[in-house]
Amino acid sequence: MKISYYNGEFKNDDEVTVDYNDRAFYFGDGVYEVVRVYNNEFFTLEEHMDRLVRSASEIGIDNLDRSRMVEIVTQLNEKNNIDNGSIYIQVSRGIGKRNHAYPLDKSPVVLAYMNEISRPTAQMEDGISTITADDYRWLKCHVKSLNLLANVMEKERAVRAGAHETILHRDGVVTEGSSTNVFIVKDGVLRTHPADNMILNGITRLEVLKVAEARNIPYEEKAFTVDELMDADEIFITSTTQEVTPVTEVDKKTVANGSKGEVTHAIQEGFDEKIHKLNLVK
Repeated sequence: MKISYYNGEFKNDDEVTVDYNDRAFYFGDGVYEVVRVYNNEFFTLEEHMDRLVRSASEIGIDNLDRSRMVEIVTQLNEKNNIDNGSIYIQVSRGIGKRNHAYPLDKSPVVLAYMNEISRPTAQMEDGISTITADDYRWLKCHVKSLNLLANVMEKERAVRAGAHETILHRDGVVTEGSSTNVFIVKDGVLRTHPADNMILNGITRLEVLKVAEARNIPYEEKAFTVDELMDADEIFITSTTQEVTPVTEVDKKTVANGSKGEVTHAIQEGFDEKIHKLNLVK
């Protein structure tokens, strides 16, 4: 039986009940993080916790105790002893009767639980298909908020099209995927959208840029268009759970020769090395 955490208590999963006055339930009024676990050890935990606190502060949750959050997830990991998986951490503004205005003197409510997740080795080798769509989300995409309805709808659009991911664009400029960051390679140069309010600055995205720098792969944090996406030599997406996954098809058009490119392969190798150097994978 897995153990979860909600509002100050560790309980068996089947014993956890969520208060219906939790503002996460009414308004999606909160933020979240997903942290990867390899061999029962966290990967980039500090970076995720830093972003969680930043996201909370961006929406006016200023009393989040970072050290307490680290303590909670550390205890949860010890109690569950999951080999390879992830931990989901959610922070809502608090519990109070439904009212759009912020409740006064309420403490944040934390929910955390763990899942077993294998590395997506087949997808990382064979690649995935994607589609494109207009990005109609709000203008604070740098906040990892619970308001994910547009993302959910676009993921479903991909599923119904027989694809894995939807790549979003505003006025023809690619931003990110419905749950991923997007990279292209053209003439050996790696490009991804700059980390502004139009995208979530993914932790894996940042690790990929570190790998590129270490391996002397030229890169630019510079926006690119849908036309440039369709003309790219290589495309890949990144996220905590999908790691570095090549894209072999966009809107039913094959990317280059339809197989994983050399730069993508090099980035994957460098990412693997970062995991192994931390002694996180047996």
